[in-house]
Amino acid sequence: MSSTGDGTAAGSPIPLHAGGSAPIQKTAVTGPGTTPPARPSERIGYRGPTACAAAGITYRQLDYWARTGLVEPSVRSAQGSGSQRLYSTEDVVVLKIVKRFLDTGVSLQNIRAAVRHLRTRERDDLARMTLMSDGATVHECSSPDEVVGLLQGGQGMFGIAVGVVWRDVESALQQLHGERVDTGETLIGHHPGDELARRRNRAG
Repeated sequence: MSSTGDGTAAGSPIPLHAGGSAPIQKTAVTGPGTTPPARPSERIGYRGPTACAAAGITYRQLDYWARTGLVEPSVRSAQGSGSQRLYSTEDVVVLKIVKRFLDTGVSLQNIRAAVRHLRTRERDDLARMTLMSDGATVHECSSPDEVVGLLQGGQGMFGIAVGVVWRDVESALQQLHGERVDTGETLIGHHPGDELARRRNRAG
């Protein structure tokens, strides 16, 4: 990304919005097994309570972030009374990242800039990305050297490996209910505990 402050890490700052008040600095770590699975042929969405469960947030946070435009559902927005928002896997990943940023004290302005930048990146880029922050600035790192460069700056930093977050979200969503957008069919999640119980029953 670029830094959401004046940042000193390697890479040129990338302005994320008009005015350039909160750029994020291009600097993330690659790792094995972090590439998200291929996008399914049918579009699958997840309702608000499911997105909350997978991202570790409250429904109040989800609703507020959607209404203020921080993280809006990309599959289907709420349209009129009784309609349900549907979130994509990528949306849920962003929700979880936002929660981690807030928990570590990153300003809402910088989080908004980071979210806008994440939304411009391809899935393969996200899988290789690590976000680093000292609480005041946010940096995107695309190589171990860039991470080391930030850590050698002498200030406390924390990192979010986006590919790992994606894998965690995928694992959580597999155990929860989804919805096929084309048919409205509810997809029942797979619970490992249920499978274990079935095996025990067969064995008994």
